[in-house]
Amino acid sequence: MMTRARSRAAAAVPAAAGAPRGQLKKRLKASVTGWLFILPMTFGICVFTLLPIIQSLYYSFFDYNLTSRFEFVGFGNYADIFSGDPEMGTVVVNTLLFALVNIPTVLVGSYLLALLLNVRVRGIKVFRVLYYLPCTMPAIVSGIVWSYIMRYNVETPGLFNQFLTALGLPMSYFFYADDFGAVASIVFMNLWSLGGGTIIWLAQFKNIPGQLYEAAEIDGASAVRRFFSITLPLSTPMIFYNLITNFIVTLQFNGTLTFAPNSGLGNGNATYMFGLKIYHEAFRRSNMGYACSLAWVLVIVVGLVTVLLFKTNKWVQYDN
Repeated sequence: MMTRARSRAAAAVPAAAGAPRGQLKKRLKASVTGWLFILPMTFGICVFTLLPIIQSLYYSFFDYNLTSRFEFVGFGNYADIFSGDPEMGTVVVNTLLFALVNIPTVLVGSYLLALLLNVRVRGIKVFRVLYYLPCTMPAIVSGIVWSYIMRYNVETPGLFNQFLTALGLPMSYFFYADDFGAVASIVFMNLWSLGGGTIIWLAQFKNIPGQLYEAAEIDGASAVRRFFSITLPLSTPMIFYNLITNFIVTLQFNGTLTFAPNSGLGNGNATYMFGLKIYHEAFRRSNMGYACSLAWVLVIVVGLVTVLLFKTNKWVQYDN
């Protein structure tokens, strides 16, 4: 009896082991079509995203000029960023000033515009489309258009300076200023594309339960009270998301290439910011190794600030 039981158990082991293998083969055959569909995307991510990231990290440890010089310098490029580059002071100050003004302006502006477009009136969808249309314009085209609108030229002034002259006011330098006025002009130009953030805010407003507004209205809450007690607290998840994304976009902004003088640096380096510094070092000075180290410093700064924001997000009010 013992011998028969052992033989049956021994025969059951291969059968049990073979069952998962058969199921695995069936699953692989069934998923072949799916793998084939995602193969082009996977290939593109690996070749055009993952590989350049690895290359940039590798190049950041070399003195590399794209043609003849390729010398290992270790952390020399990173040391130059913090101590040996005389331009970094201007770049950091301009970037911080731009971030401090641009981020709250874009957040508040797009939020208020979304509140305005969230009303139920006839034809409101047309206005939503009109406010979003500037976002469909390529950034290069938009920069060229704004360079003509804000052009400072005594003989052929831009549209804004023509308006100021018609009112008897002096012309403004806008992008051609050599002080904070150039950065302020960029912030003003970014108001042109508030429609993109407005769409996200509108989606968030639609997720707020209407029963909350009905209950508050029955209790006699005014429109202002409903805004501060319902709309604003339940918008904080999207505020948090937009804060992080706007911070990342602002730090790597290099759109001044299309409209600011002096190859985008501005007069007196007034518009010389971190994103433009990376581009300038890589493609103007052919200092690719140093540009890669700048890019990785930017990645580290963005990562640290993002972690800090997540650590201090107690003010975010979720549905629960």
